[in-house]
Amino acid sequence: MAVRKKKSPAFVDESPASGGPSMGAQLTSDISRRRRRGESLPAGAIGARAVVAIIGRPNIGKSTLFNRLAGARLAIVEDVPGVTRDRHYADTFLQGREFVLVDTGGFDPDSNDPMKEGIARHVRAALSEADVVVCVLDATTMPTTADRAAVQLLRKADKKVVFVANKADSRAQVLESADLYSLGMEHLIAISALHGNNLVELEQAIVAALPPPDEGSAPVWGEEARRIAIVGRPNAGKSSLTNRLLGEDRQLVDHRPGTTVDAIDSLLTRKTKNGEQQYVLIDTAGIRRKRGIEEAVESIAVMKAIKSIERSDCTILLVDAKEGIAEQDARLAGLVVDRGRALVVGLNKSDLLDERERKRAMDLAKETLAFAPWAQIVLLSAKTGRSSAKILEAAEKAISNHRSRVTTSELNRFFEEVLDRHPPPTYNHRPVRLYFVTQAETRPPRFVLVTNEPEGIHFSYQRYVVNALRERFGFEGTPIRATYREKSKRE
Repeated sequence: MAVRKKKSPAFVDESPASGGPSMGAQLTSDISRRRRRGESLPAGAIGARAVVAIIGRPNIGKSTLFNRLAGARLAIVEDVPGVTRDRHYADTFLQGREFVLVDTGGFDPDSNDPMKEGIARHVRAALSEADVVVCVLDATTMPTTADRAAVQLLRKADKKVVFVANKADSRAQVLESADLYSLGMEHLIAISALHGNNLVELEQAIVAALPPPDEGSAPVWGEEARRIAIVGRPNAGKSSLTNRLLGEDRQLVDHRPGTTVDAIDSLLTRKTKNGEQQYVLIDTAGIRRKRGIEEAVESIAVMKAIKSIERSDCTILLVDAKEGIAEQDARLAGLVVDRGRALVVGLNKSDLLDERERKRAMDLAKETLAFAPWAQIVLLSAKTGRSSAKILEAAEKAISNHRSRVTTSELNRFFEEVLDRHPPPTYNHRPVRLYFVTQAETRPPRFVLVTNEPEGIHFSYQRYVVNALRERFGFEGTPIRATYREKSKRE
């Protein structure tokens, strides 16, 4: 329900009238596919599209509105101030127009907290790249100092602004929101992001304020981009590594644990011998032991971090080398292996160690992760940049091996040598025969071995087969699977 009546802009459907799917339908399909994977738009993948930024003071419902307009629960929402800290991007398609929606942290210009000062810098960065700004105010309270500062900031920025009075859940609260006109805006749209009230008028106002579409713009990123999740315990330096690889201050960094709450995707384009390669770096919240998780926000953040592992091609497990690898790190590595993802281990903050301490940290990591000896371990420093490029190269190699395929003929020539060298032991006084082997899948590589006695293949021999595959074909950085099935009569 609006406080002041405003004529809604006309909507013209400009989609092609051909028999094939329209560009809008194709875009909606692409967005839906990414939503099912739990993906938002990577930062840096805006391209020539219009940008709509949502700003306002803390705990005013910006993330709830962001999720409503994006059509998916992408940002963590909790009735606690300061949950959103980094910028969060989403592909959005409303009333026939595509644009990029940006969620920001709560704007609190009077705070001396370094973290909130960092959030304010990120708000200003979002404002600088925005074409349209949705300024969110609270319909249930009088204007605050932070509200006035936000409006003043928008006046200086000279942007198209849509003013919104959120939390107008009832008619009485809609009428109360009229007090916000003292801030000097000409029009105010009263909504309830929580209940979805009056979002149509807001959508129309946003679309009307957008600049004309750039029909010739090409997508900035595609499905071939390689996804790398960066996970670890709190304060391991995940955001610092993300910023180092991106070459910019994209993620909020603070010395206090728990700075990153949401999983944030960022696009990285890197030149290789074969041209340009795109990566989506996924910065995640620190994952503590389950019994150490007390707040609902942290619990949701941990679940999103685990989901980031599942949607990645490779996971970088980042460890504070000074503290050393711990049992929780081994659990995370085991989770990556169970999910069948490529794995690279980074021992961060190695600049704080001398040569003897580095060797001790490396030996401890190898001992703790003995169940994944194929995972490359890299000593690095995200702060100084030492070996930061090396860990990305290790991830690229792991992803390539994760996707690699060996021909059936090459596999069977190799297995003739394996059987000659070490045939499987007998089972119930019967010889166990391996007839042939083939690679059934990639990501991770999975091999199927056809035998007369699937149950007769002892665990130790299964391990021997996997080690022999690694010895011949490599597969550094990726788990591999070997399954056994009985030969059918037709085979």
